[in-house]
Amino acid sequence: MLRRDRQKRMQIHQLLDACLFAVSFWMAYELRFDPVVIEWFNLPAPPPELASFYWFYLLLIPAAPLVLESQGFYERPLLGSRRAVLWPLFRGCFFITVGLILAFFFLKLNVARSMIIWFGCISFVLVSLKEEMLRWVFQSELGRSHYRRRFLLVGTGFETTRMCRDLKARPDSGIEIVAELDLNTTPVDQLVRLLHEHSVNGVILSARHAYFEQAEAIIKACEVEGVEAWLVADFFATQISRTTFDDFYGRPVMVFRSTPEAASWQSALKLVVDLVGAGLLLVLLAVPLAIVALLIKLTSPGPVMFRQLRSGLNGEPFTIYKFRTMVTNAEQLKHELEAMNEMRGPVFKVTGDPRITPIGKILRRFSIDELPQLLNVLRGEMSLVGPRPLPVDEVRRFHDLAHRRRLSVKPGITCLWQISGRNQIAEFREWVRLDLEYIDNWSLWLDFKILLRTIPAVLVGTGAK
Repeated sequence: MLRRDRQKRMQIHQLLDACLFAVSFWMAYELRFDPVVIEWFNLPAPPPELASFYWFYLLLIPAAPLVLESQGFYERPLLGSRRAVLWPLFRGCFFITVGLILAFFFLKLNVARSMIIWFGCISFVLVSLKEEMLRWVFQSELGRSHYRRRFLLVGTGFETTRMCRDLKARPDSGIEIVAELDLNTTPVDQLVRLLHEHSVNGVILSARHAYFEQAEAIIKACEVEGVEAWLVADFFATQISRTTFDDFYGRPVMVFRSTPEAASWQSALKLVVDLVGAGLLLVLLAVPLAIVALLIKLTSPGPVMFRQLRSGLNGEPFTIYKFRTMVTNAEQLKHELEAMNEMRGPVFKVTGDPRITPIGKILRRFSIDELPQLLNVLRGEMSLVGPRPLPVDEVRRFHDLAHRRRLSVKPGITCLWQISGRNQIAEFREWVRLDLEYIDNWSLWLDFKILLRTIPAVLVGTGAK
């Protein structure tokens, strides 16, 4: 099934689930106010302000499908096992319920906890029933007749065999191969006869560049017949790039992308989280940051802030801001300490660096020196989560060009390396591996998990040097 079709189906599911979560909240609300239920369970009278919580739907309806998506609820096969449905659904309902409890707590709203728990249980039951109904519909004869589409598979013998094997491994794809046409042995003229004979809904064409002329003739024949033609464009053997099609001023283009898509809704939300999060943190930490600046000024000569050119997105240099933790001539002394470098690769790391000031040791231990980088986040040069930015001169010393892919996203204040025991990592290649693992598996949910794991790592001062 085409990704576009999968996305449409997912959006329909998300809309249905959002409505079911809203209905669940309404049912839990009505049950909590029902006199019979109150009498049965011997519950106290609900607080009167509970009646004004209808505005909470504005938060719940868009949030619920996003939480389910973060748990992989929409990535499962359509007719997969029930465990593949119920387990991510249970996790999603649990996190949504806990999120509501925390939201009411931090907003200091008086709400009956039993209502929130009922909401979680009801939403789990309603969405489970929806999934069972859909399973029954798609397994019925009527459902299969509407869902399945007949296709003609065109290509060389090897390619059609491979694609048939892939389709058999996905019985929920809704694609039925009614005939195959081998480009090596069967003339293209036979295509029209097969289209009429099998009343196909579309043609899947897998043709290498040697068959472009035949592929064009097949697409034109499908165009005349009004039949969809899907051209499998795997002409180039890429390893990690994801391929998408787009329109460039009326011309179809194939886009190869090995990094998260910048124009996606997740990327837009990441930018919002960065700006709002950095702004709030700077406001909340204004007094502590001023105290730290004063301590630096009083305990060592030199400026409070350390500024350095770092490599940002795609290697573009920018000025990073940090609290100064070293003596003012640290850069000149660095050459004398090159022999003590503990990191194999272009990066310089030394345990017990003699250039660090007494107050700097404390700031580094708890990563307080990194907080001014919130200004870099507001300036759009960094993100809250992303690969740590390296000095420009260290990036120039990259021996493996594949390491530059870590520059394909905005650098961040915290990252996988930061929370993975960085003081135990002595190989720059391992550092890069963690960064590329983050890039290849990026999602908003991964960012939130890294941010949550950063908090205890900072509080106990683990991994800092």
